[in-house]
Amino acid sequence: MNKLNGKVVIVTGGAGLIGREYIKAIVKNGGIGVIADINEIAGREAARAINLEYKSKNAVFVKLDINSRASICGIINKLLKKYGKIDALVNNAYPRNRNYGKKIEDVAYKDFCENINMHLGGYFLVSQQIAGLFRKQGHGNIINMASIYGVVAPRFEIYSGTSMTNPIEYGIVKSAIIYMTKYLAKYFKGSGIRVNCVSPGGIMDRQPSRFVAKYNEHCLSKGMLDKSDIAGTILFLLSDLSTYINGQNIVVDDGFCL
Repeated sequence: MNKLNGKVVIVTGGAGLIGREYIKAIVKNGGIGVIADINEIAGREAARAINLEYKSKNAVFVKLDINSRASICGIINKLLKKYGKIDALVNNAYPRNRNYGKKIEDVAYKDFCENINMHLGGYFLVSQQIAGLFRKQGHGNIINMASIYGVVAPRFEIYSGTSMTNPIEYGIVKSAIIYMTKYLAKYFKGSGIRVNCVSPGGIMDRQPSRFVAKYNEHCLSKGMLDKSDIAGTILFLLSDLSTYINGQNIVVDDGFCL
């Protein structure tokens, strides 16, 4: 059953590790997956590969800077001319500057502010601009990507003995995204706009085995998730099966937060 038949869905950061899986799932289920990414080479390659895999033309690339109002408005207008509508937005991009990922004592104030503005500010700006269209249409669906670390405090002990850390900006942004989701859902009451949030657990991406083992101790079954493990939740929220789910944060973490 093509649950997304004909739906036009923008995925910011759609050429990335998780975003690419969302585009695959959207195309596989009959939707039009818009890879909205600042990386033009990766975005075009992702669209080509996905279309080849599914014998489709429904994975399309548009270049997007989520921190630029002009860029956002440009792709909205471009997609409207091509499809006549936009049904949904998945805020999935993960922008950060070159100094991101330091321990708290090493974080410069300028970098702290810039990384929060790029990530949280970008989600706000894209949501703000597309909500104007959704209001005119009388329908629209926004899904924000948060994290388990927007829900619970970091488990710093799982990083011990590795070069990894949990950047303070990350949890601040992700917890704010969860709040913004609830705010927007309530603000757009009666407009036909739904706003929900997904908080994934850790995703396998070549992390040190020591970290993975410690992380998995807190889970109930699988442990660290594969990049495709969140796609089903995204499909559910994009589909009409979730029509009356609004303002919610869905945690997908194999019990890590328990």
